[in-house]
Amino acid sequence: MAAHALVGDADPHQVTRTMVLWIPDWPAFAAARADGIPLGAPLALIDRGEVHACSAAARSEGVRRGLRVREAQSRCASLLTLPFDPALDARAFEPVLDRIDELMPGVQVLRPGIAALRAQGPARYFGNEGLAAESLLAHLDDAGVAGSRIGIADGPFAAEQAARLGSGRVSIVEPGGSPAFLAPLPVAVLGLPALGMLLRRLGLPNLGMFAELPEAQVGERFGIEGMTAHRLARGLDGRRVIPRIPPDELDVETAFEPPLDRVDQVTFGVRASADRFLDRLAEMRLVCTGLRVEITSESGELSARTWLHPRSFTPAEVVDRVRWQLQGTGAIDSGLRSPVVRVRILPHSVDEAVHHEPGLWGGGPDAALHHGLSRVQSMLGHTAVVTVAVGGGRMLADRQVLVPWGDRELIARPADRPWPGALLGMPPSTVFPDPRPCILLTPSGDPVTVDERGAVNGPPARFAPPGAGRTVGVGSWAGPWPVEERWWDPNAARSLHRFQVVDAQGDAWLVVIEGGACWVEARYD
Repeated sequence: MAAHALVGDADPHQVTRTMVLWIPDWPAFAAARADGIPLGAPLALIDRGEVHACSAAARSEGVRRGLRVREAQSRCASLLTLPFDPALDARAFEPVLDRIDELMPGVQVLRPGIAALRAQGPARYFGNEGLAAESLLAHLDDAGVAGSRIGIADGPFAAEQAARLGSGRVSIVEPGGSPAFLAPLPVAVLGLPALGMLLRRLGLPNLGMFAELPEAQVGERFGIEGMTAHRLARGLDGRRVIPRIPPDELDVETAFEPPLDRVDQVTFGVRASADRFLDRLAEMRLVCTGLRVEITSESGELSARTWLHPRSFTPAEVVDRVRWQLQGTGAIDSGLRSPVVRVRILPHSVDEAVHHEPGLWGGGPDAALHHGLSRVQSMLGHTAVVTVAVGGGRMLADRQVLVPWGDRELIARPADRPWPGALLGMPPSTVFPDPRPCILLTPSGDPVTVDERGAVNGPPARFAPPGAGRTVGVGSWAGPWPVEERWWDPNAARSLHRFQVVDAQGDAWLVVIEGGACWVEARYD
């Protein structure tokens, strides 16, 4: 349990009988469903170079949270990796909460993958706590959320531990039995690393020993945080279950019966939904600057993508995004892999409409430019109109990134990351995307080479630029500067050396020697 979840409006003398739903490996489950990865595949979510969460299949191969990526891949050769996306984590949990509300209203989100309910009402309606829990699990199984577990105890903390540690899918701690149930658990379950380490050093490794300390002394020694943790260890979790307030329903959904297998049919069917989607936002004086399109096929595949806009979407542009997502890289009449049964459009980011009102004398040149580019893009396709962005990388060509007009996609190689071996200083003005062979010779007429220790076999004396029929003298030169890429991967490893060469005619070149070959990467104009 996160440390911030331990502090709340709590009365230790009034404990609420609580039902906690826990979906094991929820981040991996949500990411696998969003990317169409089989749920049984070994999957790890990476955050800051470490494993943030993993699937059960990956854990069975020895993958654990906190491992570096390379160590995790060494333990599981077939491991699939995806970046951890907390926004996806929370967004994917919303349909689960809606499903719970259908059967048992009043759910509270503890964090994505874990939700709490008051147990009294469902137990009275279904007959007892066990039947209520079984009914909720069956309801979620029908929605495709299999493997969920439920714990019922006095207070959310004990109920969550029961869900995690129980031997079956439903674990019930009898009223008044939370202190005995919690006593053998390690202090690490409190989710307070500093306090847990201190308690272990004091010879208090489990909650039972911690609970035996006098409350007054705990307050003097550990402060408010320690007193709150002490009450949890004693089973006096007085936090109330506060039902969530469902957000305004701004998303729209179009279902097709029978399923449609043509792109033009689907886009025609969502036109009315696009109008309704933006009309709802307009009623709230909002505009949509980013939307998410979720397309479900007859075979159960889910295609989900977030589309961003430099200004705000119009109904026609919403329909265009649906069409582009359906098309992929094919033509409009190429058909789909599986007929479409549902299209859902929901806002990803919105802004106040007052910020997007036209000026007194119209939108000006920028608006005309935007409408013109959007029109061309609508006719020719999503990738037909692109803008230039600067990316990262060690090679100059890697830094040239073309982004479709209107998108603010995450660049695979961000420019703000460290790139050892990257060219420093003023970059060349002309960069060749493809290698252009050249000739660089020593005074003796041999090709310039660089050994494993970075030593040159001779100073560059003659140079022939690409397309030149003869060599000219080298006026000055600098280098070599080594570049090593992915040295740990034998299939993708790359080792090269750069030179700056100024020929006798005064032209400056950036020359690369790699594997015995010599080629020009760029020219200084």
